[in-house]
Amino acid sequence: MSRLLIVDDNESVRRQLKWGLSKESYDLLLAQDADEALRGFESHRPEVVTLDLGLPPDPDGSSEGFRCLEAMLRLNPAANVIVVTGHHDRENALRAIQAGAYDFCRKPVDLAELKVIINRAFYLSTLQAEADAGERNPEPAPPGHPTIVGDCPAMRKVFATIEKVAGSDAPVLIMGESGTGKEVVARAIHDASRRKAGPLVAVNCGAIPEHLLESEFFGHEKGAFTGATNKVLGKVEYADGGTLFLDEVGELPLNMQVKLLRFLQEMVIQRVGGRKDIAVNTRIVAATNVDIAKAMEEGAFRVDLYYRIGVVTLTLPPLRERGDDIPLLAEHFLKRMSGEQQVRVTGFSAAAERALRAYAWPGNVRELENKIRRAVILTGSPRIDADDLGLDPETVAESVPDDESMTLKEARNAVEREMVQSALRRNAGNILQAAKAIGVSRPTFYDLMKKHGIES
Repeated sequence: MSRLLIVDDNESVRRQLKWGLSKESYDLLLAQDADEALRGFESHRPEVVTLDLGLPPDPDGSSEGFRCLEAMLRLNPAANVIVVTGHHDRENALRAIQAGAYDFCRKPVDLAELKVIINRAFYLSTLQAEADAGERNPEPAPPGHPTIVGDCPAMRKVFATIEKVAGSDAPVLIMGESGTGKEVVARAIHDASRRKAGPLVAVNCGAIPEHLLESEFFGHEKGAFTGATNKVLGKVEYADGGTLFLDEVGELPLNMQVKLLRFLQEMVIQRVGGRKDIAVNTRIVAATNVDIAKAMEEGAFRVDLYYRIGVVTLTLPPLRERGDDIPLLAEHFLKRMSGEQQVRVTGFSAAAERALRAYAWPGNVRELENKIRRAVILTGSPRIDADDLGLDPETVAESVPDDESMTLKEARNAVEREMVQSALRRNAGNILQAAKAIGVSRPTFYDLMKKHGIES
């Protein structure tokens, strides 16, 4: 049974809390001063403690409370201590959080609020215990890769595809909006392949000036052009024995597409200024956020190159379509970044959770990661609030439904409709610009308009 220690010098408060929490499934322990609390803490090892900072012989101060807090955390750093402070004593509350307390609650104690904090503390304690047990007895890794977080149907399909293609050398084309994690998936494929001991070499095809592309890909010989004072290997050669990741392959100019196609057909290169064929053994994984079908139709992307790099195609869903993966990812980033920043931020307020679900995430997973990093750095609370996330109020504050009786599906539909209408207003009815503003393709935007009965 979960053990809860209540430390308070006021007998009526102890009695009130004991009565109010008696229906919960806790093993309740009571203490009236620091010494009694520490004896009970050491002998019973409670997972959660509520600690009044004003304990005798300093009931009007906080010295005994802080002494007790520090001693408890020395005995068991994993314990979740909830400090109880005066209503206006924010300074001591924040000092306690910095000293390692899990959370704080102000006097007079609101029992309903305290129950929520206690339940969260026990939940966190359970997760930590499971994680510790997992480290001692690790379970087999889930399908996909440990760095990819997700459990929605679309992501489970992605994991299954990674598992199937990893063992082959077939070229893979990963498609999806910017920020959906295409490079993470490419690395997962490489790490699960027979080539994992070899290099994974990434080339951002859209970030290299056109006149440098051939040299960047294939290298050059000394004297090949002005300034070529040494022989330089290209990215393709560096990927020999491993994987070559062509990011934003849809941005390649047509003349470079021809040269890349020749390499893929023959698996040999010639450095710029060289005449010798060099065989290279590398696997190709490419990624793009361009609508490849449309690009081929318009002649901007070669059909024969598409069939070479897209033997297996894999489409990553945008974050707004991943449902419960959003809070799952948010918790994942929160744990990682609170560790990086060495701060104790343990969760999200109810308002923050609603905002996370309601926001459209045009920047996808990358945007979510950045928003959580920002919130962890800026928040002064043990829980991230909606304001800490810095989300665009036009797409969240005005569009989050106030009706708590709405279902999640109804709330999402309301947010979608408001975002589409707002984008059309801001862009004077220009469909293409409105679609870009919320990070979707024009066909998807038309589908959203049709879905919600919106006329331009």
